[in-house]
Amino acid sequence: MTDAIPDSVLEFITVGEGPSARRIAVRRRTGEGPGLVWLGGFKSDMQGGKALALDGWAREHGRAVVRFDYSGHGESGGEFVDGTIGHWLEDSMAVFERFCAGPQVLIGSSMGGWMALLLAREIRKQQEKEQARASLAGLVLIAPAPDFTEELMWKNFPSSVKKEIETKGVWMRPSEYGDGSPYPITRNLIEEGRNHLLLGSAIDLGCPVRILQGAKDPDVPWQHAFALTHRLPADDVVLTMIQDGDHRLSRPQDIARILAAVAEIG
Repeated sequence: MTDAIPDSVLEFITVGEGPSARRIAVRRRTGEGPGLVWLGGFKSDMQGGKALALDGWAREHGRAVVRFDYSGHGESGGEFVDGTIGHWLEDSMAVFERFCAGPQVLIGSSMGGWMALLLAREIRKQQEKEQARASLAGLVLIAPAPDFTEELMWKNFPSSVKKEIETKGVWMRPSEYGDGSPYPITRNLIEEGRNHLLLGSAIDLGCPVRILQGAKDPDVPWQHAFALTHRLPADDVVLTMIQDGDHRLSRPQDIARILAAVAEIG
């Protein structure tokens, strides 16, 4: 695993209360705005290639950037098996409220794209109530996976897997990522995720959105990105289809495109 660039500061905050309290690891770099907020993917952490590339770009350009690990991920506390979309949104909101002020660009990868959209919606609600210290400069979404627990998992699971989740409460899903170990998909993850579905109605965030999607993505098909764009307002939403791109979009040319999108909005 690549070491973090040394001059980003590691801090911990506690999110939740009682038995649900968890320690969230945050790495941040001070600098000019608009600030950058990295929202990682399902079972990813803030030490991944894209997150470190963003941090390096922020250092070079004197920009403020915040990265963090959801509970049960990376350097944060808590167990992955206990995680839900709602829990991870709560983590995201707590980090944003604690460390962000002024205009911010949310950069979300895969599940982080869903988180970015949910977080943006919450920020907008706070702005309408004039309770927000920070505002939205825009979103950069990389292979975004809104509603993935329902649209990309549950609806595609065979009946045998659905039955195992319903009866045992968990199914160990085989993985081609990380160390290849199976990971738990819980009934709680699926059922709680239904509280946060976005693709059934319009998503008006009031800010520019840039989406980068690989046409050869086996995990989040390009049609999913199209479905998302149809829910966003037509003005200032750009979808870039990378014909030979996979789900990770971590090649040097992919990272260059991501950073160009961040620079364009910022």
